Amino acid sequence: MQKLFQQICQPVSSGEKPLEEEQLLSLLDQLNRLWILDEEKNNIYRQFDFNNFYETMAFVNAAAWVAHQQDHHPEMLIAYNFCKINYTTHSINGLSLNDFICAARINEITKK
Repeated sequence: MQKLFQQICQPVSSGEKPLEEEQLLSLLDQLNRLWILDEEKNNIYRQFDFNNFYETMAFVNAAAWVAHQQDHHPEMLIAYNFCKINYTTHSINGLSLNDFICAARINEITKK
């Protein structure tokens, strides 16, 4: 089985259902513990901290590249030395596999 970061996002239609809690927890275990599932179980998020604005913006551009390549776009809160990324699949009002794939891909870019 391919690791999450090796998978490719697939289109999600509005008729599909969000992932069930058991699936969410299993996928969350495949990410590092810095990703958090919100109380409503509709979003996963993580804050990335940096030393300065330049490092923050370099990361933001890399995360934007992941979003563009996967055609799955997060909400991002950007400040001088941090970026908070929030994933959800708006078309189904909840979490899909795509959210976890992108989170895993972003984890990979932070390793380098």
